[in-house]
Amino acid sequence: MIENLFSLKNKVAMITGGNIGIGNALAMGLAKAGADLFIPVYSEENIEDMQKEVEALGRKVFFHKTDLSKVENACKIADICIEKMGKVDILVNNAGTIKRSPLLEGNNEDWQTVLDINLNAVYYISREVAKYMKKQGSGKIINIASMLSFQGGKFIPSYTASKHGVAGLTKAFANELAEFNIQINAIAPGYIETNNTAPIRADSKRNAEILARIPANRWGKIEDLVGTAIFLASKASDYVNGYTIAVDGGWLAR
Repeated sequence: MIENLFSLKNKVAMITGGNIGIGNALAMGLAKAGADLFIPVYSEENIEDMQKEVEALGRKVFFHKTDLSKVENACKIADICIEKMGKVDILVNNAGTIKRSPLLEGNNEDWQTVLDINLNAVYYISREVAKYMKKQGSGKIINIASMLSFQGGKFIPSYTASKHGVAGLTKAFANELAEFNIQINAIAPGYIETNNTAPIRADSKRNAEILARIPANRWGKIEDLVGTAIFLASKASDYVNGYTIAVDGGWLAR
């Protein structure tokens, strides 16, 4: 049956930062497709409401409060997921941060903070989760990239460097892990309506410039990313590996 290609029934998905924003939309989408959830969180925002929503679907969810920018926490999160959920079939590396400032005014602390959570944590978590996936003979890793995985941007060099790195890790991990039936791909959201982009949307001049370049003539909604995530988490994508899929309304095409 065609629906079985996209079913996540009996799967366990770990979504970092899955309690808010894009991560929450992706987590709920995977739950609706059948997956139980393990959610490492930095803040406890929205977890009570999310737990009710997930359980109403007949799915399980476990939240673990942690700071994944710390190497020791990132390296042990796979073990905690296995302890609480018994396995891990899907990893979504969603947690991230951004620090905006002109290059000539940048500081070392901001640079390191962004690299620690956006890139280093992706490496450590993926490495440790992949060890379990190799043992079970299958797995899906989905990284959250960005338009800044393809472009340079302005005033966010640390974010741009980290997201270029995410695209590179996606290819590197795929090359090494494909033989173990593990697929690693990335989603690059275009301009999406989130709290992080609120200041840009509030700037009428900048907002107009962005809309003029998007063939879809609108900002993306977080729900626009869910279908791609389900595809990459499911059997339907078993021969897709090392690729970054732009969900951008045509931004890169223009």
